[in-house]
Amino acid sequence: MNKQVQYHDLGKKDYKETWDHQESLFKQIVDLKIKNRREEGNFLTPNYFLFVEHPHVYTLGKSGDLQHLLLDEKQLAEKGAVFYKINRGGDITYHGPGQVVGYPILDLDNFFTDIHKYLRLLEEAIILTLAEYGLKASRSEGETGVWLDVGSPFARKICAMGVRASRWVTMHGFALNVNTDLGYFDHIVPCGIRGKGVTSLHVELGKPSVDAQGVKAKIWKHFCALFDVDTVS
Repeated sequence: MNKQVQYHDLGKKDYKETWDHQESLFKQIVDLKIKNRREEGNFLTPNYFLFVEHPHVYTLGKSGDLQHLLLDEKQLAEKGAVFYKINRGGDITYHGPGQVVGYPILDLDNFFTDIHKYLRLLEEAIILTLAEYGLKASRSEGETGVWLDVGSPFARKICAMGVRASRWVTMHGFALNVNTDLGYFDHIVPCGIRGKGVTSLHVELGKPSVDAQGVKAKIWKHFCALFDVDTVS
């Protein structure tokens, strides 16, 4: 079992470019697992964690409803946004400037083979991060992601999640609103959930902006502790 995780902060990067990069890393791990099985090999599979910030983009998961995108092609162009139907779970979400997006590309055979546990630990990393800013975040039953004021009329989502897994290898991940322009969520039914709002860390803290690098450092710290990672720079 290889619990080393290679950390890469990609900075600002196009969604499709990043998706292709994820697919390449994902295929590398899967191909090595297949080779190990066929040849009874014992090569260690690598793990990766990517941080990135995307230009304005809407993505729809494989089980999502296209009607949850409330813009046509012309309106998308006017908003400076693009749209992709992708191969993760979940419905529609938005990525854009001011958002901290994390893509763990892990061979769960190196950690544990339990997708439910994987998602809950990703949520926990975000919950612990937000606690460092004085926010009490939690899960909402049946709704993957991280929320504030669950069970109240003011419930609002601060972090969306959607993953893909094959042969216990993961890709895609989470999107935490840090300094996000929440107006872009007005053009979708976020994650297919009606009647609940979205929020961002800078809004909750009443600040013009929050240091995104500090947020990433906290997420990475909690991720490493929860997954018992042997870090690799």
